Amino acid sequence: MLPTLRLLIGFWMLVACLNANATTCPDWLPTRAQTEIAALQQQIGHWDDSYHRQGRSLVADELYDQSRARLKAWRECFDPTTTPENPLRATRGTVTHPIPHTGLEKLIDGRAVEAWLTSRADIWAQPKVDGVAVTLIYRAGQFQQAISRGDGINGQDWTASARKIAAIPQQLPQPLDLLLQGELYWRLADHVQAKSGSLNARSAVAGLMARKALSPEDANGIGLFVWDWPQGPASLPERLAALKALGFSDSEFYSHPVSAFADAERWRDHWYRTPLPFASDGIVLRQSHRPAAERWEAKTPFWSVAWKYPFAQVLAEVRKVNFKIGRTGRITPVLELAPVMLDDRQIKQVSVGSLQRWQAMDIRPGDQVAISLAGLTIPRLDSVVLRSTERSGVSAPRAEDFHHLSCWQPTPGCENQFLARLTWLSGKQGLALRHIGPGTWGKLISAGRLKGLLDWLTLDAQELANIDGIGERSSARLLNSLQSARQQPFSRWLKALGLPPTGEAKLADSWQLLAQRDTEQWQTEAGIGPGRAAQLSAFFRDPQVLALSEQLHAAGIDGF
Repeated sequence: MLPTLRLLIGFWMLVACLNANATTCPDWLPTRAQTEIAALQQQIGHWDDSYHRQGRSLVADELYDQSRARLKAWRECFDPTTTPENPLRATRGTVTHPIPHTGLEKLIDGRAVEAWLTSRADIWAQPKVDGVAVTLIYRAGQFQQAISRGDGINGQDWTASARKIAAIPQQLPQPLDLLLQGELYWRLADHVQAKSGSLNARSAVAGLMARKALSPEDANGIGLFVWDWPQGPASLPERLAALKALGFSDSEFYSHPVSAFADAERWRDHWYRTPLPFASDGIVLRQSHRPAAERWEAKTPFWSVAWKYPFAQVLAEVRKVNFKIGRTGRITPVLELAPVMLDDRQIKQVSVGSLQRWQAMDIRPGDQVAISLAGLTIPRLDSVVLRSTERSGVSAPRAEDFHHLSCWQPTPGCENQFLARLTWLSGKQGLALRHIGPGTWGKLISAGRLKGLLDWLTLDAQELANIDGIGERSSARLLNSLQSARQQPFSRWLKALGLPPTGEAKLADSWQLLAQRDTEQWQTEAGIGPGRAAQLSAFFRDPQVLALSEQLHAAGIDGF
């Protein structure tokens, strides 16, 4: 078994941090609730076993924390009398800490931090180093023992590996008896947490310390940050100065006084976005003075708290799977989510990317998925974290039914692709019609005015004014925009209709001339290969496209 800081005794307080992502109790029958809770508990148990016995992390730390918080919330919904389990029970070792590890309460948000600061004075901020906690014991200045955090009371003996870690002094410059609590972390060069996340750095150290033998190379990759000297001087500045004199200079370098909430906010943002030699997942706020070490217990104390960084990944429940069909027939599954907050943004949906990926991931309503932000703005589906025990059926469109020549009318099943064709037609890549987008086209379709792609060419002002949601005032502007399409050049009309890309080919300015080309002739053009040539040939021979060309010819559009 391997102890780890990830399972701090105050861990269940994380559920408070998820208030922004909280949902009401699931609408489950008791039997379903029991099954879902058991499945989540089993999954968490599997993660724990892999992490503690093998030193392998199968899930990101913050997803693990959120999963545990979700388990707690479900239990409170359906079985509030259940005694919460101690998440650290599996990490208990055989060596007793002379001074217990206290853990940290994680505050919900800035308002909670401000409230905590209001009733306290002489507060200091430190980065919350993302590693594994350890007790270091010195006798007469000589390093004697290293004990893993374990359950805060008992841990594992890490002395043999600790003697190989250069960051742990084997002899102090003074012959002191000393007990320190700190963090073993994986060294990272110029690590910016906001950009790179934790990179499983905590798991890397956990895995190394779980080994029977630690290589010199791996030992040199481990750093030490001392965050407390339980029996040290009364005030934090005194402790920091004394630690620096003993060779633990990082403690002073990364400790700063906080006189107001703005200071805490500034240091949190600074360490989140500034290069550091370690991963960090928030800041720690601690009072300078605290009770005597003999009074410490393995639970969250009142004199220090954590304010974590925004989640890089958030756990989200899938409510529905929708399918968007684009102009060329590409099918994109989109997950409708229970709203969650991610980096101060509310996320309600996320694209799966492709039908093939959705099929491979087999995502159904009720599944729990991991969401992050790509480029800090676009929601991205990372993985399925937990599958619902009830696999709801999802009716997905068939890929073979949709392609670049399908859905020229809004017939059942074709609504999405038909609307996408109209949106492309009026967009900047097509006819560049002002004030016309998906919303306008949707109103015309709902009113039954568009049975085909070009039916809008014959609409007049009175017809438009009688359509719900348009009205007389808007109809004049809309009609003017629609009529402007008649003056667009032939080349724009070709693109608006969905002509496949022609590369560097020189196109004739006549539909009839282009329609006469066969596949071999198209392939002689620069930049057009066999596949594209076949697409172009098929486009000009498709009955639906030919009907559109005739409609444009009748309307007097140049080139047709």
